[in-house]
Amino acid sequence: MRVFLVGPPGSGKSTVGKHMAANLSARFFDLDEVIEERAGADIPWIFDVEGESGFRDREEAVVADFAGHENVVVATGGGVVLREANRAAMQANCTVVYLSATLDTLVARTAGKVKRPLLAGKDPRPILTEMLKVRGPLYEAVADITVLSTGGSAKKLAAVIVDKLAELAAAQTT
Repeated sequence: MRVFLVGPPGSGKSTVGKHMAANLSARFFDLDEVIEERAGADIPWIFDVEGESGFRDREEAVVADFAGHENVVVATGGGVVLREANRAAMQANCTVVYLSATLDTLVARTAGKVKRPLLAGKDPRPILTEMLKVRGPLYEAVADITVLSTGGSAKKLAAVIVDKLAELAAAQTT
């Protein structure tokens, strides 16, 4: 089992993913943390020194790696869907869950966060609006399951997703 969580910044991928992994007795990975560990630097530094394209190159390598791991729940970065290679790797090898959220929820969850280089020090609303316009259709296209992550606890949402994964697996075997 390989489950990749996609969605915009602030949709809850890391928080929900940890609960899902616990429910599924799987290992949890946050791809941004893996990228930082492998680079020996944090995401803002990578963006400053290598630019977004350098970060996306690193991200693509990590997606390709983790798409081959077994028994994992993987929280991706919000821009993972921007590269065709990432979408293809996830669709070919994984079950992809899209955590969608309202713009107001995303703004509230991301405001003042300094670890998000595309949002840091800026008004997140117009940036997130543009991100959703560009990335929204890509999240939808790559997803096997779409779940609204607005409201309720992350633990309950994780349980709902685990149930949906079981339904999807059952449907695929019949």
